[in-house]
Amino acid sequence: MKKIDLLLVLSFILVVNLSFGQRKRRKAAEVKPQPVQIAETPKLVVGIIVDQMRYDYLSRFWNHYGEGGFKRIVNDGFNCKNHHFNYAPTKTGPGHASVYTGTTPATHGIIANDWYDKRLDKEVYCASDDSYASVGTTSDAGKMSPHRMLTTTMTDQLRLHTQQRGKVIAVALKDRGAVLPGGHTANAAYWFEGGNTGEWISSSYYMQNLPQWVVDFNASDRVEVYKKPWTTLKDIALYRESGPDNNSYEGLFEEEATPTFPHDTPNMLAKDRDFEILKYTPYGNSITLDFALEALQQENLGKDAITDFLAISFSSTDYVGHKFGVNSKEIQDTYLRLDLDLERLFNQLDQKVGVGEYTVFLTADHGAVHVPSYLRSQKIPAGYLDLEGMQNKFKEYVKYTYGTTDMIKHMSDSQVFLDHKIISNLDMDLKSVQEDIALELLDYEGVNETYTAYQLWQNEYNHGIPHLLQNGWNQKRSGDVLIVKRPGFAHYHSTGSTHGSPMMYDTHTPLLLFGKGIKKGSTFNRTEIPDIAPTIAALLGMAFPNGTTGEPIAEVLE
Repeated sequence: MKKIDLLLVLSFILVVNLSFGQRKRRKAAEVKPQPVQIAETPKLVVGIIVDQMRYDYLSRFWNHYGEGGFKRIVNDGFNCKNHHFNYAPTKTGPGHASVYTGTTPATHGIIANDWYDKRLDKEVYCASDDSYASVGTTSDAGKMSPHRMLTTTMTDQLRLHTQQRGKVIAVALKDRGAVLPGGHTANAAYWFEGGNTGEWISSSYYMQNLPQWVVDFNASDRVEVYKKPWTTLKDIALYRESGPDNNSYEGLFEEEATPTFPHDTPNMLAKDRDFEILKYTPYGNSITLDFALEALQQENLGKDAITDFLAISFSSTDYVGHKFGVNSKEIQDTYLRLDLDLERLFNQLDQKVGVGEYTVFLTADHGAVHVPSYLRSQKIPAGYLDLEGMQNKFKEYVKYTYGTTDMIKHMSDSQVFLDHKIISNLDMDLKSVQEDIALELLDYEGVNETYTAYQLWQNEYNHGIPHLLQNGWNQKRSGDVLIVKRPGFAHYHSTGSTHGSPMMYDTHTPLLLFGKGIKKGSTFNRTEIPDIAPTIAALLGMAFPNGTTGEPIAEVLE
């Protein structure tokens, strides 16, 4: 009897276990594994470069910004607070190229806006290309292409990744601000011809004729409405973050007696001439955005599952900075108005692409120095290089030391280019000549450091100014001796700000990201300009630009 009971119990336990195991297997079969997501697929990426934006413009004017522009991208996205250029010279052409290629001039080859071409024995412009024709104008302003940029861009990689189905459109007042971000494969790049036309143009590199929507835009009065006085957005008395409106450190518009608001010269008000002046007002940024939003609409960007790219460069911030300077009320008003334009952009992206369906990054192509004459008035060491005097003194030195000046081929952009053939024919050692010249120039007023091409070629610098110079020095294109100005010094006129140095005021710029695939937060860890392209490439799951030296910023990505 006990044996029978035991057998019954064991049988019952076995049946229960079998039944439970079957139910577990059925449940496991019913739960399907979730697919692994290895890339984000925003419908649109919008790359924004604000020309000459120092990082402190974000914090300095913060209390004046609305909720929908700079504050939205900071509050809803990620703020890299310690973001820097890792090379010099810090200029527009190299800046735009470096953001989009993920590398530095040493690799992508855009070593300045203009530079001396040792092979052609003449100065060249970073985007000029006489093998193409202007489109939309009878002038030479459209004879441009990215052929001097030696590597691919993130926009090129998007085109390759999507089998050319992802569309890339680039827009800027400056030709180089559109051509270089657009890359080698852009569907279109457009820039603004000021002068007496005030129209958007392009190059036959991209198209034979302007699309009808561009023709219609140019034929409208969308630009003419900005031919009006420049008044402050808010009561000028509230602009306490800037210096006095009337001072000797700012430039003048034509026919102005003082650099003060309102700016309402006849050329600003005339609707039939001189649209160039609009570039030097915040209205130039509004014109750029008007055209970019028209491109968004007419080109159907972000309308399907294949990622498109809209590259926008706001150039007027640079024009205003050069004319009025870092501490001017004009620069403050320009950023407050840009904040409204950014809000307008984000609202349109919400409506036309969809909230959470696009990704945005915002950065700059360089910073800017305070007007040196203003710094001196505040007892801060600063000044100006007398370039003409330096060159005359230098030629006398070369003539006295070597018996001829023929060995000096060119001097520009803080570089000396030597004629290697003449030096060889004179049985001189190139390394020794470079060192002698570097030591001579080091003694000149306003010069802080000098370096030779031999140093940059033979050594690997990992920090400091020589590291930045090395990243900006291209073996085939750059000069034999490099000059670094003293902090606060510039080769510029006595009004307005400039840039180009390896100093912090030129290297520290914002990097803000928000939208699909971007975390909310911030970091004080150092990030660098070449990190932007691989970060966006990693987000999209595509190949990095082929010259990339930067690294994806892990903190930014979800």
